[in-house]
Amino acid sequence: MTHFKAPHSLLTPAMRDIISRMARAERAPFHTLTPVQARAAYEAGAGVLEIAKPILSRVENFTIAARDGHALPARLYAPSHEKLPVLLYLHGGGFTIGSIATHDVLCRQLSHLAGCAVVSLDYRLAPEYKFPTAAHDARDALQWLAVHAGSLGLDNQRLAVGGDSAGGTLAAMCAILARDAAITLALQLLFYPGCAAHQDTPSHRRFAQGFVLNAADIDWLFDHYLRSPADREDWRFAPLLAPHVDDVAPAWLGLAECDPLVDEGILYGDKLRAAGVQVDLEIYRGVTHEFIKMGRILPEARHAHADAARALRHAFHLKT
Repeated sequence: MTHFKAPHSLLTPAMRDIISRMARAERAPFHTLTPVQARAAYEAGAGVLEIAKPILSRVENFTIAARDGHALPARLYAPSHEKLPVLLYLHGGGFTIGSIATHDVLCRQLSHLAGCAVVSLDYRLAPEYKFPTAAHDARDALQWLAVHAGSLGLDNQRLAVGGDSAGGTLAAMCAILARDAAITLALQLLFYPGCAAHQDTPSHRRFAQGFVLNAADIDWLFDHYLRSPADREDWRFAPLLAPHVDDVAPAWLGLAECDPLVDEGILYGDKLRAAGVQVDLEIYRGVTHEFIKMGRILPEARHAHADAARALRHAFHLKT
């Protein structure tokens, strides 16, 4: 099949300007750095294009015990001290970079706009902790919230799970495991989730270079995370391979048009719909992977925040 570069005319003028600025900054690509260096670089740049940080009534740090006893850092965001429903949020970063800090503004904004609590989790990262540690940590945190949300003054009868990119992969996985564990979820909120075993869809070829998330960086991230090629065939890494997704929570998917991951996000939405799951799928035109963290510049990011919050309010039966 012919390899070709997507025309940058697909991008909005603002998105094109962001990419031009990134190129002029001449930052080292992640795949040329060590994981520690890449984490520092990602954290340093995380807030540059974000909206102003929303101020909330509650922002509290605590820990959740994983199955092996490891204390997972978590941060609670809430707009009030009422008994609120709660979204478990799993950050993106290819299972190798990203943190509570890099997604602080996004989690604040979702809590502010939706009127719900958000618990952001620092699951363990590769290569120090390879697959399936992140999957176990996400699952353990959801199980903990289902039992112990009340100890935080939250409503454990109204739970949702969400995430972006690799965090979206983990959230989709959690929705399947929650069904199997009889944990009722109101929603799975997925921003451009990774869903496929292999990066071989047309959008991976079309947006392989020059659209924020490059093919070489994806390979670098997954090479750190996966123990062997066999891990790619595990549905906890590739939810499109899940044997069945009947009766999982309703899904809201927010995808970026100019993103290597857009095709697999659409395919996962199709898989859920085919199983009878309610799916609301939005494609934000002219923007790339990571756009939801660029709300200071991109109106599409602010629209996605509002759309995701609306989906949460509806799922939690909160006033709109």
